[in-house]
Amino acid sequence: MKFFTVLGIMFYAVIVVLIGLSCVVFALNILLPQDINSLLVYAQASSNTRVAIGLSGLLLILISFSFAQIILGKFQREKTIAFATSSGQVTISLSAVEDLIRRLAGVIPEVKELRPNVVASKKGIVVDMRIILRSEANIPDLTSRLQDLTKSKIQEILGLEEQVIIRIHVAKISHDEKDNRRRKEFDKEEPSGIPFSGYTRP
Repeated sequence: MKFFTVLGIMFYAVIVVLIGLSCVVFALNILLPQDINSLLVYAQASSNTRVAIGLSGLLLILISFSFAQIILGKFQREKTIAFATSSGQVTISLSAVEDLIRRLAGVIPEVKELRPNVVASKKGIVVDMRIILRSEANIPDLTSRLQDLTKSKIQEILGLEEQVIIRIHVAKISHDEKDNRRRKEFDKEEPSGIPFSGYTRP
């Protein structure tokens, strides 16, 4: 599969380079219109040349269609997790796994918002989390608990023994609205008078 992928990349790279060179030649006016006309007349003059050009065009169409199927099939496989049971094959959408992980935000009160992105690769299941924490959260302890909980939950629900990699990115540490409201009310309060201001020594 890697060989066909590399071959497809090289094929499209060559096509794009040829198109780019044609644009450069046209912009620099290296080939005159009569030269292009002469090439077209020469190509159409011989039946063998026309057959070769037609077969080349048909081959390019078939190669493009084949690589498009390979690329689309690869993307489709990356969007699902597949495993076999005694009764047949089962596929699970990665979006369903993301919904499962998203519910963990309600289990851990320190997590205000959680946005997971799940990718199935040959190394296993890779989960990238973007989270927003509350101000009282202990980041090292919380992220460790969240990683362990997510890993065990995925393995328990899906019944998979594959490696689960959890990567967490703390995007923001927010404050509760109650704390902000209390700070604003405290800042608005005017300082009271100096204690014992009316007291004088005899």
